Amino acid sequence: MKSPALRAVIADDQALVRTGFGMILAADGIEVTAEAADGAEAVDAVRRTRPDVVLMDIRMPRMDGIEATRRILAGTPDGTYGTRVIILTTYDLDHYVYAALTAGASGFLLKDVTPEHLVAAVRLVRSGDALLAPTITRRLIERFAHRQESPQTGLRLDLSGLTPREMEVLRLLATGLSNAELADRLFLSPTTVKTHVGRILSKLDLRDRVQAVVLAYESGLISPQDPR
Repeated sequence: MKSPALRAVIADDQALVRTGFGMILAADGIEVTAEAADGAEAVDAVRRTRPDVVLMDIRMPRMDGIEATRRILAGTPDGTYGTRVIILTTYDLDHYVYAALTAGASGFLLKDVTPEHLVAAVRLVRSGDALLAPTITRRLIERFAHRQESPQTGLRLDLSGLTPREMEVLRLLATGLSNAELADRLFLSPTTVKTHVGRILSKLDLRDRVQAVVLAYESGLISPQDPR
């Protein structure tokens, strides 16, 4: 049975960006259900069309991409949509990126992304994975995590259900190591590492490894100063 077509919404205040990304996605068989010029339009588009993925710019009029991401992933007003959000940002890593990931985004893309990487990213996130390269994770940690002067209250990870090995994997995962790097560090097979990561996300009720990174820092499990 043929799987349903992947559906996406593109939210960016620049019409040229929306058009360009839309053409790239359409050429690969990805249906663009709507375009939005600001965050409010993006929230409305998601409510109307229920896409699989949203490409979300951060700086937009009326409502920025961070607030739009929060509203979309909260599924207001009628429950979650099952939609994933990919943040669009600039080469210099917009200082709002960390906040966007905290809001629940599944990763981010630079706006000069190649067509091949854009399509691959949308398909990857739709499959339930997270789009956050290890090197980018480390840059985010170094540049933004230590600037969170007042961590969100109420973020407390109940780690009692994790095995010692899973705790070890979580700590290393939160420093930005990929599954391959985790396997090398822990002398495990990539398949075993993937299984550990999956169990960690399930036990902690996390959407993906991006949430694991964010919560590990905001809960105080590790800090940006911890040695890697």
